[in-house]
Amino acid sequence: MELISVLVAALGGFAIGAVWYMTLSKPWMAAAGIECDENGKPKGGGSPLPFVVSAICMILVSGMMRHMFAMAGIDGAGQGLVAGLGVGLFFIAPWIAMNYAFAMRPRNLPIIDGGYAVLGSGLIGLILGAM
Repeated sequence: MELISVLVAALGGFAIGAVWYMTLSKPWMAAAGIECDENGKPKGGGSPLPFVVSAICMILVSGMMRHMFAMAGIDGAGQGLVAGLGVGLFFIAPWIAMNYAFAMRPRNLPIIDGGYAVLGSGLIGLILGAM
């Protein structure tokens, strides 16, 4: 059951990321400095590699969150949601912001990427807690 919950949570995190970045694609590409063609699509895009890496990363994050939840006695959807939001808001988003600050990236980039970290971790926590 643990493997299934990790895979379902990873799928949820991946899916919410797809919705998040489809919704914020234009401001994210502008902040990331990605050049677009005349149709508004990223130049040189189309490689499946980012999606494969993302899927692997979602499985790793979900697996570690499940392990942390088991060690901490986090049980139930509500506790999972709160713990997941905490992971995103207090672990992942600050790390993203720190890296982008040193890279002198535009302010919108860590806001968009950090927002996804919080939302995605919250959903992963919710799913893990509910299963």
